[in-house]
Amino acid sequence: MNALDDLSLWVQVPVALLLLISGLCALFGALGLLRMKDFFQRMHPPALASTLGAWSVALASIINFSALKSELVLHGWLIPVLLAITVPVTTLLLARTSLFRKRMAGENVPAEISSGRTEGGS
Repeated sequence: MNALDDLSLWVQVPVALLLLISGLCALFGALGLLRMKDFFQRMHPPALASTLGAWSVALASIINFSALKSELVLHGWLIPVLLAITVPVTTLLLARTSLFRKRMAGENVPAEISSGRTEGGS
C-alpha cells in the first residue's frame, strides 16, 4: 500500500484541483505563445501563467506533504519565491536585448528614455 493512499479525500481533492489548475495555466501560457505574433506580446502570457502555475503547484505540495508528515511543511514556498524574484529580472533583460537588436537593425521601435540629466552634471 502506498503512503498517498492513506491521505484522506479532503487532502487529495484540493491537491488534485491545484495540480489541475497548474496544468491549465501551462496550457494557456503555451496557447498564448502560439497566438501572439510579436516577441514582446509573447513575453506576457507564459510569464503570467507560469507564475500562477508555480504558486498552485507549491500550495499543492505544501498541502500534500503537510498531510503526510502531520506537521506544517513550508519549504515548498522557496521555489515560487525565487521565481518571483528572478523572473521579472530575466524578462526585463530579454526585453531590453530585443529592443537593442531591433534598434541595431534599424526597425521602428520606441526611442530610449533619457535620464533628464544634462552633459554638465546635476
